[in-house]
Amino acid sequence: MLFTTQSFLLGFLPATLLLFHLCAGRRVARQLVLVGASLLFYGFWNWRFVPALVALTLLNWGLGRAWATSRRRIWPIGGIVINLLTLGFFKYANFFADSVAHLAGWRHLAWAITLPLGISFFAFQKIAYHADLLRGARPVRSALDFLEFVTFFPQLIAGPIVRHHEIVPQFDTDPHGPDLWENLSRGAMLLLLGLAKKVGLADTLAQTCNPLFDQAAHGAALNLAQGWVAALSYTLEIFFDFSGYSDMAIGMALLFGLRLPFNFDVPYRATSIRQFWQRWHMTLSRFLRDYLYIPLGGNRHGAVRQSANLFATMALGGLWHGAGWTFVAWGVLHGLALSVNHAWTRLASRLALRLPAVAAWALTMLFVIVGWVLFRAPDFPTAGRVLRAMAGLQGVGHAWPRDAAVFWIALGVALIGPSSQDAVLRMLRPTTLLAVPAGIAFVLLLLLIGGRIPDAFIYFQF
Repeated sequence: MLFTTQSFLLGFLPATLLLFHLCAGRRVARQLVLVGASLLFYGFWNWRFVPALVALTLLNWGLGRAWATSRRRIWPIGGIVINLLTLGFFKYANFFADSVAHLAGWRHLAWAITLPLGISFFAFQKIAYHADLLRGARPVRSALDFLEFVTFFPQLIAGPIVRHHEIVPQFDTDPHGPDLWENLSRGAMLLLLGLAKKVGLADTLAQTCNPLFDQAAHGAALNLAQGWVAALSYTLEIFFDFSGYSDMAIGMALLFGLRLPFNFDVPYRATSIRQFWQRWHMTLSRFLRDYLYIPLGGNRHGAVRQSANLFATMALGGLWHGAGWTFVAWGVLHGLALSVNHAWTRLASRLALRLPAVAAWALTMLFVIVGWVLFRAPDFPTAGRVLRAMAGLQGVGHAWPRDAAVFWIALGVALIGPSSQDAVLRMLRPTTLLAVPAGIAFVLLLLLIGGRIPDAFIYFQF
């Protein structure tokens, strides 16, 4: 079940909210509603994976409780290993087997392994939990608390990557407290904003982007204009697709009285690649920083070691996004760019140099856009064709976005104006005057959804 379907928005979500708020005064009852609804939500995709989801969740909880009782490091270490093995089997078994077979000159027939939806986010969330236990964090005592923490449907499939200490203490808070109407109104607005990003912008941009990348994948030589239209459309599409999902997830959590961490903060206005990663998929960035980069040594052992740590961290981050060498290459490029960024910062500090903000932004965005081509392309030859087109090596030609108005609106929103959290949580004030146009916009988006085949969120594949 997708967030952007009429059945979810008019059926599943209202029914879950109604049941939740009817029993909101009883902690266990409202938790059972959320856990049950979350398992039902997951089961709509593939009910056969629901027992596995519950079993893995309870196993991780049990390992945390065993650590709390014995303080033996074997339990959280075992939890990390189990989650890595689970992720490795479902997501990377065919990838590594195919890579080895290719090097050996063999042919690998892909094993029939179905990738469970949200497995990457599930694994990272549990790895963070066990790593935090090793650092002295308190484990989750209640199995029901842990089930709600893991399965909470707004963030179950594609994040944000939530740490247990950020959300489990909120389970004690009465959702019908003094912030009830504030949470409901702001949550609804954030949900609407995310829906508009996904349905109104991202899915429309995909209608320009996908045919051009498909042409390149089938061997067609794009011209300069087509290459840049494809790259820019995808740059905007992936931002509004994933930030739209995050806004919807955070907004829905607020409807249940829970606050999730934000995931985006106007990343396309960054003036360095380091700043970009501080603003893009922020919960993944902090995961990579806290559980890979810093344990590897961070910046504590000199510039060469720091560069190696950045390279390794981002290469693994690229592999996490997808079982393909294009994703690894994308991560490696960002690791190299971060290393160059740090080196430039040190040099500029010593020599009192300063790159103009506009030039720094343009250089950063050029790198990000080129990187997205590698991220989007199904293979290196496709990426090469698009990049050659962008370099003007295949003729100039002409091209235009399929819906130019949406393209320019998306570009303006990405580069001008407040972030989602600033707009909804700080700037807007809930009023009836705002509720009326919001309601009209919701109806219009529902009509738009009804006239299209639903597009899954891009990050569902990861």
